[in-house]
Amino acid sequence: MSENESPSASAVQASREVRAVISRLRRRILKASEVEDLTLGQSSVLARLSDQGSVTASELAAIEGVRHQSMTATVTALASMGLVERRPDPDDGRRLLLTLTPEGVRRVEEGRQVRTEWLAERLQDRCTEEERRTVIAAMAVLERLNSD
Repeated sequence: MSENESPSASAVQASREVRAVISRLRRRILKASEVEDLTLGQSSVLARLSDQGSVTASELAAIEGVRHQSMTATVTALASMGLVERRPDPDDGRRLLLTLTPEGVRRVEEGRQVRTEWLAERLQDRCTEEERRTVIAAMAVLERLNSD
């Protein structure tokens, strides 16, 4: 598309609908695996640590888009629950690396399993086989938006 050409009406409508549906679906999926003793922010930090491995609180704050002080409070709460531990960085003794404890790993895996099961059950109960295949095809189209 050239600089002067505006998106088509269908592209604008698709953009609005995709964003709205994904936002609502994300909230529903997260709510399905909500654990009473964890906030959404704490759950997000556990998932990030699971994906990133060992990182500093500053790095984690940047990834999550929060202030360092807020991340420190979140990490302190997770550490007090036995889900996260701080270890000295072997390459720089002044830095502390955050890692999941075995219990933290278990909680992340359990949450992912619950979310997968919730969505699979919804797709099974509320969609036909043809609709599920349409969802799979639509995901391939949306995934193309992620590629450069």
